[in-house]
Amino acid sequence: MAGRAPVLSLNSVTKIYDDGPTPLTVLDRISTQFFAGEMVSVIGKSGSGKTTLVNMISGIDHITSGEVCFGSLDIQKLDENHAARWRGRNLGIIYQFSQLLPTVSILDNVMLPMDFCDMYTRSISNNKAMFLLQSVGLEAHAHKLPSAISGGQQQRVAIARALANEPAVILADEPTGSLDSTTAGQIIDIFAKLADDGKTVIIMTHDKNLAESSSRTIQLVNGQIQQNDEDN
Repeated sequence: MAGRAPVLSLNSVTKIYDDGPTPLTVLDRISTQFFAGEMVSVIGKSGSGKTTLVNMISGIDHITSGEVCFGSLDIQKLDENHAARWRGRNLGIIYQFSQLLPTVSILDNVMLPMDFCDMYTRSISNNKAMFLLQSVGLEAHAHKLPSAISGGQQQRVAIARALANEPAVILADEPTGSLDSTTAGQIIDIFAKLADDGKTVIIMTHDKNLAESSSRTIQLVNGQIQQNDEDN
């Protein structure tokens, strides 16, 4: 990655929760960079800080010290409204469970980020959502409710939704944790293609196959980077 500007930089990011009797350091001076076209797996045991790292990168929670920079923008300096707008336009976030709205169609679920950010007219949003569902092989289910499709299919809808506003960064927290091995393999293939297409894909995972498919693996131990390996 020498000579390339990072899409996302973490500079000595520390998160301490001090609302209990004893302060708890969850992230301890995390520094690393993420580049366009790479798929990075962040691995570590439960409690190692992976989900907290998601919240810091996305600006959902505030760091205690350090910087999280998207290009030259320190996202932690944004107020809540601007941070929400920034997330909607620049990040696609995928969780272990798809978190689809159960009372609206799959198509409408994919359109939600576009509507929230007021990116397109309704007809353009509809067409883009259909295209995204086609890209994950689910266009035939567009008008069904989420309960009418399998868990693996719901996760593919969540990926389509995460891509709605063409974000530069895809951030996933245990995206294959609730899936069988065959379906998990399909999700891994989608992430790999996104990286090949120039997206920055950052995945918090316990999935050994997912980690082995990544271009780089970062290991968190007790809130610190223990290992940061580049495989290519």
